[in-house]
Amino acid sequence: MRIGELATKTGVSVRALRYYEEQGLLTAARSSGGQRRYLDSAVDRVYLIQMLYAAGLSSRTILDLLPCVDAKVNTPQSRAMLRAERDRIDQQITQLLRARDRLDAVIVLSESSASGCTRTDTDVLVS
Repeated sequence: MRIGELATKTGVSVRALRYYEEQGLLTAARSSGGQRRYLDSAVDRVYLIQMLYAAGLSSRTILDLLPCVDAKVNTPQSRAMLRAERDRIDQQITQLLRARDRLDAVIVLSESSASGCTRTDTDVLVS
């Protein structure tokens, strides 16, 4: 199938598909005219790539994991890589929770008369 068909079937932009190919995540044969031609299995590959991106993995990490996916083998290294990614995400969550807590404290302070801020309870519309 051509790149436009793959984009339509997966809901992924043509630009993203080209990027996946540049990163080595997706492969395409070339016609004599230089057009990309994908196997039907490329649809599942794109869905997998999208799922891994949505899980917060980088292109590099995805590229490192794909040989295990293709061979249908999980190794201690691939599991360690996935655990490391989960730990990275956990750290980000912790940082975001701290940021939210600090913001909550600022909001509480701003609503207090002790803040010294003039408080208005009306919305001002600007045209």
